[in-house]
Amino acid sequence: MKRIRAVAMGCSAGGIAALHDILPALPANLPVPVIIVCHSGPAATDLLSAAIRRDCRLPVAEAQERSPALPGHIHVAPPDYHLLIEPDGTFALSAEERIHNVRPAIDALLETAAEAWGEELLAVLLTGANEDGAQGMAAVKAAGGHCIVQDPSDAVADVMPRAAIARGAADWIAPLDRIAFLITSLCQDSRP
Repeated sequence: MKRIRAVAMGCSAGGIAALHDILPALPANLPVPVIIVCHSGPAATDLLSAAIRRDCRLPVAEAQERSPALPGHIHVAPPDYHLLIEPDGTFALSAEERIHNVRPAIDALLETAAEAWGEELLAVLLTGANEDGAQGMAAVKAAGGHCIVQDPSDAVADVMPRAAIARGAADWIAPLDRIAFLITSLCQDSRP
C-alpha cells in the first residue's frame, strides 16, 4: 500500500455526531491532513468548525482559498462553498451550482482529491440521507485510492453509505466505533 498523504471525509444527516465519535479519537501526531465536507446550511458559518474543535487533539479550521492542506490538521469546508483540491494540494472554493441539491458537495471534494492524490488518498464516507459522495468514492477507487464506508446498519441515515457500497466503492465497511482506528492504522502504517 502506498503512503497515505491525505484523508477526505464526507457526511450529512447524523454527521456531526459521527464526526464527534471519530475526530477526537485521532492522535495528535496524525501525519496527514483530514479534510471534511459536512452538509450544512449557509447560515452555519464557523459553527461546524467550533463544534468539532471543542474535543479534538488536532487543530481545526475552515479551509481557506489557496491555503495548503496541512498534515496534522482538520480542514472543514465552509458553508455554501464547494471545497476542491488543486493538483498542488491547496484548497479552492467554488460557488458553482449545487450537486445533489447541496453545497458543499462531498462528490466535489472527493473527485478533486482523487485527481490530486490518487492512490495516496484515503476517503471516508459516513451517514447521510442522499447519494452525495458515492460518485466521489468511485472516483477515489478508480484513481487507486482507499475507501472506508460506515456500515449502513450503524448509520443514522443509511442512503449515503449504501449508495457507495452499491457502486463497489468500499474497501472497508466499518461501524462508527472502528473508523478512527482504521484511519489511524492506515495512516501510521503507510509512513515512509
